[in-house]
Amino acid sequence: MTNFGMPYFLEDTTGRITGSEFVDLHNRMHLSLKQTLRDAHHAAYVIYDLSSRLSGASRGGLLVPLATLDFGANNALGTIKIGDGEHIQMGQYLSKSGGSKARKFRASDGQDYRWSLQPNGEWQCTNVRSGYHIATYSMKPAGEPQYTSSSGCMLTVEEAYPHLVGELLASLTIMRHIEQYNL
Repeated sequence: MTNFGMPYFLEDTTGRITGSEFVDLHNRMHLSLKQTLRDAHHAAYVIYDLSSRLSGASRGGLLVPLATLDFGANNALGTIKIGDGEHIQMGQYLSKSGGSKARKFRASDGQDYRWSLQPNGEWQCTNVRSGYHIATYSMKPAGEPQYTSSSGCMLTVEEAYPHLVGELLASLTIMRHIEQYNL
């Protein structure tokens, strides 16, 4: 993948945790968060990388999930599965770290990362050991006009971390779910 010296600016088309597309402003990446099931007992979501379809690369017509999320009844935390890994309880995968609005997870690269909700409403993800900034999710500023094809929300991922983008989006989705349902 070509390096541009700039982060991935993944525009969140809906701003909803129930499903959205995340498209890089420079067409380097395209992710999809799809709700696949919702009933009284649980809600299931899948995160796909649609970038290969945009570039013309083929996977035999099959999309392979980057992550799957399965929430329990009454919006309870459920399980997460990253790639071909095992299903893990969300509360174990994202453990509390510091304040009530901060949780950390161990990514596939063996490093620990922490999502925390900032006073300005942004979600920040940093490397736990080094404190290095990895990603930010920013909401549309209050008072901004409505956009026709965008929510005005943006997931920004530092350019060195495209290999973690599925895990970052999955963990962010859980964090936003925890915040929305006050879990």
